[in-house]
Amino acid sequence: MGLKLHWRVRETGGAQGKSAPRTVAVAGNPNVGKSTLFNALTGMNQHTGNWPGKTVGSARGYCESRRFRYELVDIPGAYSLFAHSAEEEVARDYLCFGRPEAVLVVCDATCLERNLNLVLQILELHSRVLVCVNLMDEARRRGIQLDLKALEKRLGVPVVGIVARKKKTLNVVLDALDQLMEQPEKTPYKFSYPASVTKALTKTEALFVPWPRIRRQARWLALRTLEDSEALKGLLASHTEDRPLDVPEAETVLAEAQTLLKQAGVSREALRDLTVQTLVLESESIARQCVVRRQDRGYSTRDRKLDRLFTGRKSGFPIMLLLLMLLFWLTLTAANVPSVLLSRALFTVQDWLSGCFHAAGVPEWLHDALVLGAWRVLAWVVSVMLPPMAIFFPLFTLLEDSGYLPRIAYNLDRPFQRCHACGKQALCMCMGLGCNAAGVVGCRIIDSPRERLIAILTNCFTPCNGRFPTLLLLLSMFLIPTSNSLLAGALSAFLLVCLLCLSLAVTFGVSRLLSGTLLKGMASSFTLEMPPYRRPQIGKVLTRSLFDRTLVVLGRAAAVAAPAGLLLWALQAVCLPDGVSLLTGLSRSLDGLGRLMGLDGILLTAFLLGFPANEIVLPIALMLYLSQGSLTELGSAMELRTILAAQGWSWQTAVCMLWFTLFHWPCSTTLLTIRKETGSLRWTALAFLLPTLVGILGCILLAQLGRLESLLF
Repeated sequence: MGLKLHWRVRETGGAQGKSAPRTVAVAGNPNVGKSTLFNALTGMNQHTGNWPGKTVGSARGYCESRRFRYELVDIPGAYSLFAHSAEEEVARDYLCFGRPEAVLVVCDATCLERNLNLVLQILELHSRVLVCVNLMDEARRRGIQLDLKALEKRLGVPVVGIVARKKKTLNVVLDALDQLMEQPEKTPYKFSYPASVTKALTKTEALFVPWPRIRRQARWLALRTLEDSEALKGLLASHTEDRPLDVPEAETVLAEAQTLLKQAGVSREALRDLTVQTLVLESESIARQCVVRRQDRGYSTRDRKLDRLFTGRKSGFPIMLLLLMLLFWLTLTAANVPSVLLSRALFTVQDWLSGCFHAAGVPEWLHDALVLGAWRVLAWVVSVMLPPMAIFFPLFTLLEDSGYLPRIAYNLDRPFQRCHACGKQALCMCMGLGCNAAGVVGCRIIDSPRERLIAILTNCFTPCNGRFPTLLLLLSMFLIPTSNSLLAGALSAFLLVCLLCLSLAVTFGVSRLLSGTLLKGMASSFTLEMPPYRRPQIGKVLTRSLFDRTLVVLGRAAAVAAPAGLLLWALQAVCLPDGVSLLTGLSRSLDGLGRLMGLDGILLTAFLLGFPANEIVLPIALMLYLSQGSLTELGSAMELRTILAAQGWSWQTAVCMLWFTLFHWPCSTTLLTIRKETGSLRWTALAFLLPTLVGILGCILLAQLGRLESLLF
């Protein structure tokens, strides 16, 4: 008879009349369906937060079977308990010291061998373990057969096959959990380390056996002690009152154990390699007995052919650049018409607001501040940002959902490694193409704190969506010698990709500089999972890109655009004693530096006032050039070129403007995000200074080269 799931929200976590909930940890590798199973079992009866002292997310939920109530703890995904990241540290600490009554380990049926590494480590820590082999339907589709009975016999713990997204399989999990809880604890499968390690391990393990709270973890703790006893002391001090390494005989026992290892030629560094090797070989041995492959119709055929194309030495980078160019071309071509229509609609609302203000007899200064200041800037930002983002983010998410983005990280891993940075930084850069603030948040996927900081500090070297309109206008006005719309669009996309390659080269250079100075160190190893290529789910892609990316980024930009409009109006309205507005006075004071950089004071003022949103830089510059009192709406490219040429612009000015648009301080939203992610004003200030210095020095160099070229020719 099936069990019924109860998803009632309650404070106690269970129905009346049942005992206190039994705590079960839900563990597994990333991307195996662990959270899918957790969400399906707990429904809406869950709460989230952070683990104590960590920024890593914490999720707990409740469910009921006919026998027990369960509190499920969804611990972060981990490939191993040899922690390399904050997430794996949390998983390790909870499994070792959190004292769950059972552990539910979720595995991927399509790559069981890799998942068994974590299963074997958990078996060293707990005697009540349930192994849930998920994605059984995907395994069948690929022609992979699993002998779950043989796997259960080999491991010594119950094993069930499930499809987590199908509710009818949930009762199978709860049935198995009930049986596991009712049975007495038994010794699970143990694997053997090399003889030299086993002798030292047995001697060290005796130190932990007398302590009841950690007796079950004695073998695992003994192994960690042999690797680094001081680190384990700190770990024990943080999570338990037991002090097995402080007893008088501990020093003697550890010395004898280390002597045994030295006699066998096993150093502390080699011990970790031996441990990992043992786990890998044991996983392979189990997989050979329990996995029966007929014909893997998934990765081994189609996916391998695609990977040879997308990650090949000769084809990987050209295809990556072509796809990026296609992405930009589709975005630029499709965004023009909706951007114009949205701009007209919002500026029609501006006219309506003006009529309402005048009809109500509102003072003229208040009308100008709210309508010509706050509303006009807000309307400009929305009309410029929304259409490209509504196109770019779904296209980008399609690449992500199809499995291509990890291949980009794979292609760029080698150059980032040469910079002593992390290949995952490529994924953060891709996110930064939409919004640098989103790219900074995405740096959380990088395990090493040093490499994460490098990625955060250099993310703003990637041009975001807010800088694309200015870049495209400058390219079309000064560097694209054609009026054919299709050809101009293709050339714009090509030149934009060239600018992106330039920003990538600068990112490599600054990353290498940081890793050799302030953030010294070698590149760490990391696991990059290559998911199978799959057909994107269009509905989910559109929903996720719209709500999780487009509207979130647009909301952040709009939140700072309206106050920026008020500030812009105030600077234009308030005059100095000589009758010159504060805005004009500011531009004149910056004119000397601007001329040195091949620009002028008006452009530097526009960049400063565009700090809240990069989209308003060029409109502010036009407002000052034309001496208008409010933000100017951009006209056609030819009209703009005529206006700028009348102000002394040349192609050298356009080149310097392109450089400074690519490399200048991050916007306010990005800086606030950096402050939140790093928790440091010092790193936030450095994130501001790095691109600013690159921009200023680069402009000065380009300006001097341009002047030299004029003198020579």
